[in-house]
Amino acid sequence: MRFNKKVKITPDIPRDGSVNCALEVLNWMLSPISAEQFFKTHWEKQALLVSRQNSEYFKKFVSLSAIDEVLRSNSVLFTENIDITSYIDGERKTLNGTGRANATNVWESYNEGCSVRFLNPHIFFQEIQRLMATLQEYFECMVGSNMYLTPPNSQGFAPHYDDIEAFILQIEGKKRWRLYKPRNSNEYLPRVSSKNFTQEDVGEPFLDVILEPGDLLYFPRGTIHQAHTVSSHHSLHLTISTYQKYSWADFLERVIPAALANAIDSDPEFRRGLPLGAASYVGVSHSERRCLNRENFIQKSRDFFMKLFEYAPIDDALDQLQKQFQHDAQPPILTDDEKLRTVALCKNSFRKDGSLKARDTSFNVNTRFRLLRKNIFRIVMEENSIRLYYHVNNSKEYHAYESVYLEIDTELAPIAEKLIHCYPEYLSAAETEVSGISKKESLNMLTSLWENELLMTEEVVNK
Repeated sequence: MRFNKKVKITPDIPRDGSVNCALEVLNWMLSPISAEQFFKTHWEKQALLVSRQNSEYFKKFVSLSAIDEVLRSNSVLFTENIDITSYIDGERKTLNGTGRANATNVWESYNEGCSVRFLNPHIFFQEIQRLMATLQEYFECMVGSNMYLTPPNSQGFAPHYDDIEAFILQIEGKKRWRLYKPRNSNEYLPRVSSKNFTQEDVGEPFLDVILEPGDLLYFPRGTIHQAHTVSSHHSLHLTISTYQKYSWADFLERVIPAALANAIDSDPEFRRGLPLGAASYVGVSHSERRCLNRENFIQKSRDFFMKLFEYAPIDDALDQLQKQFQHDAQPPILTDDEKLRTVALCKNSFRKDGSLKARDTSFNVNTRFRLLRKNIFRIVMEENSIRLYYHVNNSKEYHAYESVYLEIDTELAPIAEKLIHCYPEYLSAAETEVSGISKKESLNMLTSLWENELLMTEEVVNK
């Protein structure tokens, strides 16, 4: 799927839902490579370079003049929002001031050859936040962003690798990128970012390319990289990142301890004592020894590992990962049409004595609702209750608030499940058909979720 430069960065959420909207945007980012082809041949495997010769392609996200306006009009803070960096003679330095990074100081550092890194540009540039909030619906985990402004003929960072899948969107100027393979298998798809490397550490690049405006470069986590501007050209690029701490290892770190706890509680075999004399044939000093007792001990251990799977709370562990996503996620940006179908435009009215009038939404059992986004909340069972963790009220700033949730009655949980399963279709109280729950109770549940900004109606309610 290929889009011309006039296409919207994030189109209105279509009737077939937020995931398809995100897929459309991802296809636009990768064009002319399709997302299907990308995941088949590049994702977590190899780098992708898309050269477009279209300097306007990513222009809508940000510009030098827009950065200048943000620095002059907003409280942009050193270390929290922005870093000033340099990399000279193999040495990386951070040259931050304290407090507010005002325009005069930032541009002075830039003119002296320093790079400027925005750590969370989506806070200040809405189109970047819109991109993140859209893509997270497809990836179902956090999507982050950094933005880098580098003056001509300079470099801000030493060679290193990151713990994220990285999409580089070149917006202005030119930048030379050199990519290097992981030095060994331990550095393939790493879970933490690396130290700074020297040129001797990294060897020869497998890709050496100059990105121009509109170009895209993707590389998997663990790919060692460095970037340098060329003579007479500055560079402004945006890095979109995802899949940080969203691996099988992160899932298993949650499921294995829980499985062991369940097994210990439920199965006396896990509580039975070790065989007498085990310390005489198991341990480092006996690792080269061959004897029947040792072989039996190893086989018994293997049997326990196999049996452990029977106690693995796979669903609960994945729910815990997605609960983390609800805390990490960007709040959705509503379209004008969505605002007309949500609580967003419902103004409160007051009596003369200052008391609040009850809101009249005129909902009935035939009023149809759907989730505001496919992943707007996650049902999690914990602490003997059922909770809906959600992100609609998250701050744009990462983890500015604690996780938020609604606690719901057990008998009403199937209504929340039906909303998830029928998305992107709409559902009314008359259609819920939950055993033991009246249509009025279903409507109250749907209305409550709507009032908490988690649902939208099929028909306009704000005229």
